[in-house]
Parts: sequence; structure tokens; C-alpha cells
Amino acid sequence: IMNKLYVGNLSPSVTVEDLKRLFDEKKLPAAEQVLLKHGYAFVDFPDQKWAIRAIETLSGKAELHGKVIEVDYSVPKKLRSRKIQIRNIPPQLQWEVLDDLLSQYGSVENVEQVNTDTETAVVNVTYTTKEEAKEALEKLTGHCFEDHPFSVSYILDTDAAQPPQAPRAQKGGRGPRQKQHELPLRMLVPTQFVGAIIGKEGLTIKNLTKQTQSKVDIHRKENAGAAEKSITIHSSPEGCSAACHMILRIMEKEANDTKAVDEIPLKILAHNSLVGRLIGKEGRNLKKIEQETGTKITISSLQDLTIYNPERTITVRGGVDECCNAEVEIMKKLREAYENDISAVNQQTNLIPGLNLTALGIFSSGLPILPSSMGPRGPPPSPPTLQQGLRKGPSWFMGYVPEQEVVYLFIPTQAVGAIIGKKGQHIKELARFAGASIKIAPADSPDVPERMVIITGPPEAQFKAQGRIFGKLKEENFFTAKEEVKLETHIKVPSTAAGRVIGKGGKTVNELQNLTSAEVIVPRDQTPDENDEVFVKIIGHFFASQTAQRKIREIIQQAKQQGQKQQQGALAPAHHSK
Repeated sequence: IMNKLYVGNLSPSVTVEDLKRLFDEKKLPAAEQVLLKHGYAFVDFPDQKWAIRAIETLSGKAELHGKVIEVDYSVPKKLRSRKIQIRNIPPQLQWEVLDDLLSQYGSVENVEQVNTDTETAVVNVTYTTKEEAKEALEKLTGHCFEDHPFSVSYILDTDAAQPPQAPRAQKGGRGPRQKQHELPLRMLVPTQFVGAIIGKEGLTIKNLTKQTQSKVDIHRKENAGAAEKSITIHSSPEGCSAACHMILRIMEKEANDTKAVDEIPLKILAHNSLVGRLIGKEGRNLKKIEQETGTKITISSLQDLTIYNPERTITVRGGVDECCNAEVEIMKKLREAYENDISAVNQQTNLIPGLNLTALGIFSSGLPILPSSMGPRGPPPSPPTLQQGLRKGPSWFMGYVPEQEVVYLFIPTQAVGAIIGKKGQHIKELARFAGASIKIAPADSPDVPERMVIITGPPEAQFKAQGRIFGKLKEENFFTAKEEVKLETHIKVPSTAAGRVIGKGGKTVNELQNLTSAEVIVPRDQTPDENDEVFVKIIGHFFASQTAQRKIREIIQQAKQQGQKQQQGALAPAHHSK
């Protein structure tokens, strides 16, 4: 409960009245309850907003009977685990910078902005492990950013109190175990029905989880006062659908009994990076689902997204059975898109040694990849040595310093302002976040449709910088909700290696295109530049482009190594003849 505070360093002579008077002087509301002990007290404020205001106003600043008091959340030791709150964040601070700062201390599972009345921002952060949260709390307390010293507290981590449960044996072989990266079903339900879904003493929800072989998390304490609450269902696709059906039936019965509302649509939450593929080209996938299930489906606007909430709301209207049939088809599409992303991510991890994707936050949301999709604890953390090496820069991987790569990325001319940002702020932060040099080349003429962005940096920096640019273009609506962001990228290769990229009769380039889903073009009539290099063009969405870039670099590397071996072979006989 985020409104219970601990007040410490109190003089033994302090009374309850003294505390109430102090709150009144500081224009804080009358505390609902004050429990005074010897040298400390517990105080209940009406809500979290006032609790934050009390901490900010009083802790280390207010004095009672000659002693400066300390104020913080009242969190029992056993519940101080993976969750912390960071306050006094400058409101103009870009997410990329905060994201980078937070991930220095470990793998961030979730970040939520807290709705407050303060001028500065407040976020709740969940790390993957207790140790990471402890280090972040110690290092970030008092950390000064743009003249704003952060204040950091533990907040209740109710999961910490629950002993880890042994996995239950499945009865009668009910299908395979849930995959580690199974995409959960996320639903939004009206707050007024949450009580009915939980049931008296939690019986309804217990029955639901048992019958559907699923784990159901109702996030009822998040977003206090919100009209809707989110529910996360972890199970097999069949288990998720069965749980969804039961929840809709419970709400339908409650609505009929209370005559509260006429219609309760099914609302599914999905990460923005998956939604384009659900919609399909010109909306074909959605239209097909609507026709086959007899439902009406709408998707929330991109404008509703924030850096802290990368999810879109998919609203399905129709009868309960029709909505459930639509859920099956919608989730089938989302799971397919998600699994493709996961395999692309795994491919990237193999292509760039030591690359910890979950720490990069390359998606436009700045959060780790699909945070809500990784189960209650998120993906397993990467080996600490790799993560530390990656964070510290030059040592990068096993003492190997990666070579600087140059990539020429073409963006719509009208997007240049969004990439540069006010007074160049965004491009500077992007360069700092990625560890790359990012420059926008001057336009050849005033009416060119595209501008060239020159990115210089090692593979990891390229991945981060390009990923954020792709994400920014989608976020700023330079591509419609139905379109995937596809950009043209040029990389230079030695003219002697261009033939290898093409392959005999175009075999290599065709294989490259099939493997990566990117279009790869090696223009035939190029004159090599002063470094005897020519351009290779790559056109595709982010992961396709990245995979193609890495594969082409691999081909170049092999060509270089073979050239070096041939040179050494040519030198060897002369050496022996002496």
C-alpha cells in the first residue's frame, strides 16, 4: 500500500499532535492514522500522491524538537526486494537517458510513471533481481541530474513474500509445458467488475485458474482511481482463451445483475511493435477476423502511447462467444509476430557476440523487449561478465575491440526535425545512448524526399542507434499504423568483395534475401571510391536490415581473412629459400 509512511529520527518528546501540526503547516492533508512509537511513527495518508508530497516536503527538511526527521515508505524488510521508486526526476529528461541510467545496474523488467502533483517526474522501477534493485537504490540515491538530486525508496514487492512454488505436475498429459517465451493474454476490464472476478475470499479467481490451468494476475493496485484495470493471463493458448471466456461470462452476469452497463466489449492489450502485423496490409487481417467471427474490432490510436506504456488497446464488440472466437484469431496473429521477433532477437544475439538485447531497450518504448510478455520475472539475466563488458565500452567482448562500422540510413525528409529534436537535443541523447556518432548529411537539393543519416560505431552501437531511429519514425507517425517501418540502408564493401556478396549467378544475394526478408541490391555499374569501396543497398524493416548488415559484414570478413592467408602463403616459400 503506497500511502503508508515511516517517520523516523523523532525526539522522544514528540507527540501525535506535534506531527499533525507539522503536516498542517506544510499544507499536507490530515493523516488518516498516526501510530507513534518510541523515536518513530507510522502515518497513513489518503493516497499515494499525498504520500509522495509528504516525503518530498518533509524528509531531511523538516525539524521537530530540534531533530531533522526522516520520512519514507513503510516497507517491511521481507518485502524490500526488486521494486524501487525514483523521485525528483527532471520532467524534460528524455527516456533514452533514464533508460540507459537504470539499465547500468541490471536488467529492468518494468518501468511505470506515477501520476503525481509534483513538478518533477516519479517512476516505479522493477528489476529482475533483488541485488540489482539494491545496487540501483544505493547508487541513484542523491545522484544529481540537471541540478535535480534523485531520491529513491523501496516500495512494496508483494511477490517477494511468496515462496517460489514448485511447478505442478500436469494431469493426464494435457499438452506440452508452457514455452519460456509464451506471449500472455493481457486484458483490460472495467474496475467495477474486478471484485466479481476475484470473488468472495478469492474463490472465483481460484476456481478460474484451476479450471483453465492458468496463472491470472489482476493488477488492481496499479493506477489507483482508473476506470479500467489490466489482467495478465499466463497459460497455453487454449488456457488463455478459456480464462478469457470465463472472465467475460463473469462480467456479463455481474452487469445483468447490477444493470450497470449494456455492453461489455473484450479489450486486449498488445505491444505496439506487434500491432502492425495483426492489422495486416490495408487492414486485411483485421477485416478477415471481423468477417469470420461476426465482431467489430477497433484499435486505439498511436497518439495514446507513451514511453511508459507501449501497449495499444484492441477493442472487440459482439456477443461473448463471438468475442472469444475473435480473441483466438487475434492472439494467434500476435503470437506469430512475437515468435518471429524472438527468433530474430536470438539470431541477432548470435550474430553479435555478447550483445545483451534486453539491456539495450531498442524499441521505441525504451523498455526491454516486450516487457509484459516475459512472464512474471522477465527473461533470465545475461551472464554478468558479458553485461558488464557491454556496459563499459571498449573491453566489449573478451578483450576484443570491435571495429568501427559506417552505415548510411535514409529517412523521410520531413522526419529530420523529429530525429534532431529541439536544439539538437534528441540526436545528442541518441548518440550518447547508442555510443555512436550520428550525423545528418546536408540535402542535395531543397525538394529531396529522403535525407541520409550517417551512423559510425561498433555493431552494438549500430543496433541501438538504428533501432531507435526506426522506432522514432513509427512513434511520430511518419508511417501509418498499418505500415511497417521499412528504410533503405547503404553499407560500403571492398569492390573485390562485391562479387562474393552477389555470389555465382546471384546465388548468395538470393539466399541473403530469403534468410533476412530484406531486399539486398549490389548496383552493377558502380565506380569504386578512393578507398576502392562500393555500396550495397539494403531495404527492409529493422530486424531484416540488421540481419542482412551482419551477414554482409561476415562475408567481407571471410574475404579479408582468405586474402590474408593467400598473402602469407605467397610469402612462405621466399622465407624458406633463405
